[in-house]
Amino acid sequence: MANKHAAEKAIRQSARHQVRNRVIRATARTQVKNANKLVAEGNSTDAEQSVKAAISALDKAAQKGIIKKNNAARRKSRLVKKLNKAKAAKG
Repeated sequence: MANKHAAEKAIRQSARHQVRNRVIRATARTQVKNANKLVAEGNSTDAEQSVKAAISALDKAAQKGIIKKNNAARRKSRLVKKLNKAKAAKG
């Protein structure tokens, strides 16, 4: 248990931040999962929209410091690479 008032406040703040961060991280993860699924199915128009939404979610998470900037960049790069590969294979 915290002995100082400031330590107690820090515990309260970190609990609030943890809840907010979890929601944003889960949203980004879900968007990426949906985009990967649509790319694998080969539905190009829906996949493009989904990849755009996933990129937006990753950028928001990185901007808020929930994931690191390079982590977001790496995930976006992998998503777009998969999308482009699927487009090329389709014709």
